[in-house]
Amino acid sequence: MSTALVERGVAVDTTEEDFARFVRTRWDHLVRTAYLLTGDRGRAEDLVQTTLVKVHRRWAHVASESPYAYTRAALANESASWWRRRRVAESLGEVPAHADRSPGDAYAAVDARDELARAVLQLPPRMRAVIVLRYFEDLSEADTAAALGMSAGSVKSQASRGLERLRAVMRVQDDATGERSLA
Repeated sequence: MSTALVERGVAVDTTEEDFARFVRTRWDHLVRTAYLLTGDRGRAEDLVQTTLVKVHRRWAHVASESPYAYTRAALANESASWWRRRRVAESLGEVPAHADRSPGDAYAAVDARDELARAVLQLPPRMRAVIVLRYFEDLSEADTAAALGMSAGSVKSQASRGLERLRAVMRVQDDATGERSLA
C-alpha cells in the first residue's frame, strides 16, 4: 500500500490516497463519536483532527489492520487525555433543556437524546468512553476492552456503573419535569 506509482511522470503515493479516502468516508462517524465524548461540535472536530494527525503518522502500520477501529480507539484515548488535562467542570447552561418543551411537543425524542447526551457528559472520562464505545458505537465488550486497553471485566463494571449513573441522572431530570422515566 505504501508504494509510489508513477502517473504521467508524477509520483503518486497510494498511502496518502488511502488515508484521504479513509478520512472522507469515516469523518462523519468519527465526529459523531467525538461529539458524544466531548459534548461540543467544535471540540469534537478538533479532537478528530488531532487524532487523525496522530493516526496519519502511523498510517502504513494502521492501514494493514483495521484503520477505523484503531482510529476510534485513538479518539477515545485522546478524549480521555484531554479531560485529564482539563479537570475543569463546564456548565451546560442555566436554563434546563426541557424548559421550553410543551407536553405534546413533536421534538420530544430529539430533546430526550439531547438530555441523554448531556447525562453522558456528566460521567468520568473513562466511564464515558466505555459507554460511548459499548452502546453508541455498538462494540462488543471484548472490542471495547481492546480499544481502551483494559480488561473485559473492567469494561463490564464501568458499563454497569455508567448505566446506573445515567439512569439516576435521567430519573432526576424526569422528576424535575414530571415526565415518565426513560429507564
